[in-house]
Amino acid sequence: QVQLVESGGGSVQAGGSLRLSCPAYGYTYSIYSMGWFRQTPGKERDGVAAINSDGSTSYADSVKGRFTISQDNAKNTLYLQMNSLKPEDTAMYYCAADMRFVGGSWFIPDFGYWGQGTQVTVSS
Repeated sequence: QVQLVESGGGSVQAGGSLRLSCPAYGYTYSIYSMGWFRQTPGKERDGVAAINSDGSTSYADSVKGRFTISQDNAKNTLYLQMNSLKPEDTAMYYCAADMRFVGGSWFIPDFGYWGQGTQVTVSS
């Protein structure tokens, strides 16, 4: 079992920055891939970024150049640095982890473990 707890969400103006954090607890040695997803009411959960155990990363086109996913293995923590935020980035952001090497299918929200979400609101 793996437990994920997101934090760092909040309200910012367009152009601002936020950093989301997601420490993992439990069988963290079994995690091969982690990712960030986001969801707005009435819409599907979309992949934002993912990172694999080999350090490879993937990003949605909408956030490339603005968001950076990283992890601190010593702290078992996943991060998402979000810069140049736009109103369309407003969503609930979820951290996810999986015991598989997700690779090219990172954007599919079928990870095995999920956090409770943290709200990000960007005003214009």
